[in-house]
Amino acid sequence: MKIAIINGPNLNLLGKREPTIYGNETFETFLNALKTEFSDIEFTYYQSNHEGFLIDKIHEVGFDFDGIILNAGAYTHTSIAIADAVSAINTPVIEVHISNVFKREPFRHHSYLSAVAKGSISGFGLNSYKLAVYSLIVNK
Repeated sequence: MKIAIINGPNLNLLGKREPTIYGNETFETFLNALKTEFSDIEFTYYQSNHEGFLIDKIHEVGFDFDGIILNAGAYTHTSIAIADAVSAINTPVIEVHISNVFKREPFRHHSYLSAVAKGSISGFGLNSYKLAVYSLIVNK
């Protein structure tokens, strides 16, 4: 099974950025643990702060992978283009958020991705990604 994890803007700062919301662990540390726990899964990881680069990566993996776990960061709430990219591919996409976006500012309550993703997971810290992996395994 091949799963791509795609992270959007500012997620390169995990472990440093707003630890009360996002925790103290870097994504790279978490990803290494995830790869160990799910050793039979081939993970690809990509992060960009640029919308077009995220779209290019979705297009690149969106026909050959078994799943995409997408945390588009703030683009979740603003990017019709990323939603269109998700709509254009065959690979199931799980929308992920580290924080519970519904406990945060009102502008974060709307997602352009939710309508085109297979499902959405939020509020479980970095374990939101692990729950997304489980959902892709179960629904394969």
